[in-house]
Amino acid sequence: MRVYLVAGELSGDILGAGLMQALRCRHPQIEFRGIGGPRMQAHGLESLYPLETLSVMGLVEVLKHLPGLIKVRRHLKRDALDWRPDIMVGIDAPDFNIGLERQLHDEGIRTAHYVSPSVWAWRQGRVKTIAKAVDGMLTFLPFEADFYADHHVPVAYVGHPLADEMPLVNDRAEARRALGLVLDVPTLAMLPGSRSNEVRFQGEMFLRAASALRAHLGALQVAIPAASPERRQELESLLGRFPDLAANTVIVEGRSREVMTAAEAVLLTSGTAALEAMLCHRPMVVAYRMAPATYWLAKRMVKTRWISLPNLIAQETLVPELIQEAVTPESLVETLLPWFEDDQSRAALERRFAALHAELQRDASERAATAILSLAEYGTLEPASGSL
Repeated sequence: MRVYLVAGELSGDILGAGLMQALRCRHPQIEFRGIGGPRMQAHGLESLYPLETLSVMGLVEVLKHLPGLIKVRRHLKRDALDWRPDIMVGIDAPDFNIGLERQLHDEGIRTAHYVSPSVWAWRQGRVKTIAKAVDGMLTFLPFEADFYADHHVPVAYVGHPLADEMPLVNDRAEARRALGLVLDVPTLAMLPGSRSNEVRFQGEMFLRAASALRAHLGALQVAIPAASPERRQELESLLGRFPDLAANTVIVEGRSREVMTAAEAVLLTSGTAALEAMLCHRPMVVAYRMAPATYWLAKRMVKTRWISLPNLIAQETLVPELIQEAVTPESLVETLLPWFEDDQSRAALERRFAALHAELQRDASERAATAILSLAEYGTLEPASGSL
């Protein structure tokens, strides 16, 4: 069997390696070719380009690199047609891969896409293009599978690799000890974002809220994971304006899951961090501010009722979401307080998150391999509802 794989960044390399390992367990003589990083190459991928070739972010950068990307896609198309794989799998990188999948699909090669783009949230018309490009879509989340099923696109809900990776039972006290936090002092985990502009828009507001929350509770310690040395420096500079917090705040590089596990509640921006907080089984408040022009555009394009993954997965409001002008120190304190003052409500939400975690923990790589082999060998993918 031959499988053509195209991944575009580090997360795709990790996913691809897991998929390849699961496929090789069933087909020891399987061959892999395409684009991938060191993890995929370690599992036998013959990579024609470095992983970073497709890792282009931002409109200006994409336009600058567009001629080169088009050249790469043309080469991959020719190479795949010459090699004649049983199936081609695009791993994320939808702006590049969906086009390549469409070209190969039109030439009679079966195709699948692993990791749904956020087509359910904005530019929903893209689903028509996807339907013409792939024989099957593999999704991480149940509501994504429901969206594709509603649009008659063959889909398999495989579960989320993060849910497989993270334990169903965690220890708050042990996490506090590891971070050097006091065991019996209320703890807030704060994640203002991994990008400089996110720290700029959210960082000071979050610290003002933490200061007010500490005054209300009488005692509070804060733990902040920094995404990089640069973010750590920015956060430490901001913290210097809050001397009442500084003595009771720890900033660490990485270790975000440990930080969230240590806390009673998490204050964060929307994104993957909200999913990680849910998989740590910790209550949270999701708050997001952006540039006014960006917010104006996003409000007109985004079609979902919620912005945070826990609410989208549950299809109900489990955690508060505050956006743009609604993000104030007062509103943040008001929404955070119940997680510190109502032990029963906090425990109930932690149990709900643990149950959702268990539902998402499906051995995603194995399920993805099953779906890929079904398409490669039989040309069909049983449509699957993703409802929990």
